[in-house]
Amino acid sequence: MSPAHAAPLSASADVDVRHAIAGFFYKTYVIAELEVRKLRHDPLELATRAVQPALWLLIFGEVFTRLRAIPTGGVPYLDFMAPGILAQSVLFVAIFYGISVIWERDLGTIHKLFVSPTPRTALVLGKAVSAGVRSLSQVVIVYTLTVLLGVHLNWHPLALAGVLLAVLVGAACFATLSLIIAAIVKTRERFMGIGQVLTMPLFFASNAIYPLAIMPRWLHAVARVNPVSYEVDALRALMIAGGASAFGIGVDFLVLAATAFVLVVVAAWIYPRVVT
Repeated sequence: MSPAHAAPLSASADVDVRHAIAGFFYKTYVIAELEVRKLRHDPLELATRAVQPALWLLIFGEVFTRLRAIPTGGVPYLDFMAPGILAQSVLFVAIFYGISVIWERDLGTIHKLFVSPTPRTALVLGKAVSAGVRSLSQVVIVYTLTVLLGVHLNWHPLALAGVLLAVLVGAACFATLSLIIAAIVKTRERFMGIGQVLTMPLFFASNAIYPLAIMPRWLHAVARVNPVSYEVDALRALMIAGGASAFGIGVDFLVLAATAFVLVVVAAWIYPRVVT
């Protein structure tokens, strides 16, 4: 084939690829926007989400700050704990996100999505993004509580942007895991039971409320493979004035991003099973 004919074909292929990529991200955005829009019909959800971090910070945090029972390297315990409570709030929002898939199946909504030209990956990624956006409300709640309690926060714009990114990626990880569970168990009762079983081990087998250094060896090993530990580590370095990362912020985000990528791929493959 002559160069004159090869060039237009190559240009056309590039345009097709760009259109395909743009279409994928647009469909992901539409799914995410549809999910986030539900918040306008249930604003009370945001208020109820404030109860749990308030209890942890006001009761558990205040008591253990006075006890000085947990070594935190010179950082006040409440400062040390605040990023862990933010990560916990994000986890609790995201891990039960999959129940919406079961509701959609029962209402017949999900069948309409599956017959649309939207790729399964875009469906999963859109829901993961929407879970991340919903979790941003927890940033506002926890930051408000910590300011009232006198926690020393880092207000640098880049640090704040890093906190938002860590929350978004962390929520995407656990929301996607939730979708996988929903596709496997297929009933609300079983899903709620498994979700409750998962949340406590993920939270307590992490560095959210105590440092890795005081953990027994077996728990330390579990915490090192727990994505919550890396989310907390990134938040602790970015959120607290003078905070430091035990693993390295780059490692934290790399682990979270890699976990999210693997879970999205698995969820996109298993997602259609929710209707079978």
